[in-house]
Amino acid sequence: MHKIFFILALCGLAVTSHAETKTAVFAGGCFWCMQPPFDQAKGVTKTVVGYTGGTKETANYNLVSAHKTQHREAIEVTYDPSQISYEQLLEIFWHNINPTQADGQFHDIGLSYQAAIYYASDEEKKVAEASKETLVKSHRFNKPIVTEILPRQPFYPAEEYHQKYYLKNPGEFEAYHVGSGRVGYLEKIWGKK
Repeated sequence: MHKIFFILALCGLAVTSHAETKTAVFAGGCFWCMQPPFDQAKGVTKTVVGYTGGTKETANYNLVSAHKTQHREAIEVTYDPSQISYEQLLEIFWHNINPTQADGQFHDIGLSYQAAIYYASDEEKKVAEASKETLVKSHRFNKPIVTEILPRQPFYPAEEYHQKYYLKNPGEFEAYHVGSGRVGYLEKIWGKK
């Protein structure tokens, strides 16, 4: 094995090891709308939309959207911390939600659409709280920041047809993304991308 690495090194070929990845979980309303901004971020290696924060031991779209399980639509982001930090993921999160809306996100109302950051450690909790405080101090919003910061709970991947919905059904996705009020609100707060 060492001979192979030595030969590769002699040939000038880089020998890289697979970086350790971490996961982060965010609820930001409609999970279809949360997947594109994380997918486009350098250092994010995978995203899965699903459900978290509920009281039942399983979750599916019909139960969650009927508010029968207390789960929220969420996204699990797998990332390489050597390329993107947890702080940067939080920034992507804040730039894609309305942090002043307590009853859901945009025109989607109900617990399953309420925004939250789910932390996996005391360090993540601290970073999330500091990030939220920075947002408060920015005075960008004229209402209180109400997004919750909660302990991580089991995450259940959503049905396959929800994964990468924006790629599978681009026309329907765009109509929903704009029609929900999300695009207009985010442009008003952060400017056009």
